[in-house]
Amino acid sequence: MTANGSNGFTRRGLLRAFAATAVSAAPVYANAFGLLRGAGDIRRLRMYSGRTGEHLDTIYWIEGEYIPEALDEINYFFRDWRQNEVKKIDPRTLDILAASHAILDVTEPYLLLSGYRTPKTNAMLRRRSRGVAKNSLHMKGQASDVRLKSRTVSQMAKAAKACSAGGVGTYYRSNFVHMDCGPVRTWKG
Repeated sequence: MTANGSNGFTRRGLLRAFAATAVSAAPVYANAFGLLRGAGDIRRLRMYSGRTGEHLDTIYWIEGEYIPEALDEINYFFRDWRQNEVKKIDPRTLDILAASHAILDVTEPYLLLSGYRTPKTNAMLRRRSRGVAKNSLHMKGQASDVRLKSRTVSQMAKAAKACSAGGVGTYYRSNFVHMDCGPVRTWKG
């Protein structure tokens, strides 16, 4: 016992300990539907950012509950690094990313190319490229652009489409896939 009467355990510490054991016993999902409907015990996100050099490997959902501290880490990781501005990322986007990753059956982390964008950053990118939407879901914290070295754009897009849970844009020339939690739709950039 510590002086303040607590036993020294924190909720986060217990969740990490549980998550460490749950990860090794986690099932491999054949498709995203069970995962998105809450049939699994955990949801995990593995990513890195080439822009900031940061890595993220976190379990953000355990047995039907999102973990607020993990979501805070994800929000910071997905921040607009150009403006150093953080926005709450819609957990549905995280679920699509996690489900797609499980379908692809890889351990390689996603390379996050773009998460949250401020309106200022979006406008700057829009001036540079015709592929940037004026009212991008990136500005709402509902989209991500990701890449995997071990999978093609086609493979990643097929996995994301299997989720039937949002928008999937394939960008073959730039070698990335856009995933968002907006209306179900597909396009090529």
